[in-house]
Amino acid sequence: MNGILAAGDFDLTEEAPAKINLALHVTGRRADGYHLLDMLVSFARHGDRLGFRQGECDEFSLSGRFAPLLSADAEAGDNLVLKARDLLRQAAHAAGFAAPAVHIHLEKNLPIASGIGGGSADAAATLRGLLRLWRLELRDETVGAIALKLGADVPMCLASKPLVARGIGETIELLPAFPSFPMVLGNPLVGVSTPEVFRTLSRKDNPPLLFPSQMPRGFGEWIDTIRNLRNDLEPPARAICGEIAALSGLIESQSPIVTRMSGSGATCFGIFADIQRAKEAAASLHRQKPDWYFQVTETITGEV
Repeated sequence: MNGILAAGDFDLTEEAPAKINLALHVTGRRADGYHLLDMLVSFARHGDRLGFRQGECDEFSLSGRFAPLLSADAEAGDNLVLKARDLLRQAAHAAGFAAPAVHIHLEKNLPIASGIGGGSADAAATLRGLLRLWRLELRDETVGAIALKLGADVPMCLASKPLVARGIGETIELLPAFPSFPMVLGNPLVGVSTPEVFRTLSRKDNPPLLFPSQMPRGFGEWIDTIRNLRNDLEPPARAICGEIAALSGLIESQSPIVTRMSGSGATCFGIFADIQRAKEAAASLHRQKPDWYFQVTETITGEV
């Protein structure tokens, strides 16, 4: 790992915003074992950051708070950034485009295996960044197929806009009028196994994600809607990881409007009335648990 470099030192940068599951309903299971999900998703203004520049050979480097937990080994088989690079390069060559050697730098600011799509966001940012660096003109369907091959969350992260996702995550509806929410993210820095959470789930045919007959508009209406939704993975995740209940209670003690776990955990979020209140809450939480992860942020609006 090269700790001197940062993403901003590179010719081209791409943000990889944290993916926040405002709601996650498990509605069924396919014959191949994949669970069917309905998700209300937004993205934070905080996340990882990637830098790109052409080079004489492929390189990969890391920096950031959580970089020591990852490997910069270019042969690492579970590195979604390198998988995204290789799959996009294959598609570029098949379409007659050049895809020369590239140095990719990942500034890892998000906790690992934390339920906010860090690896998927990094893979999606790699696709977006290399499309720009290599000046590729590939069909959206081609890029979308690569994203889905990388993982069910990657198509959502490729969009990085407020959306509803259904199926295994491949059916996406953007929400152009979605508001921004001041928010505090918290994580006890304890990894939670997503497969174990799904195995522990007592019911896999829960009610789907339903909205009012007239789509919510504005901050207040969306808050009322989100309050009536849920994360079906939160009860099994709490049973596996006791720190989630402790974290949720700490966030709740700061009087947020909504508190919920994101994804399969262990990250929880609190939505606050304004960014100043969120900053005060984050400072208080950090004083109480200085070794845990707390980040004040805002979610991205649906406006273009």
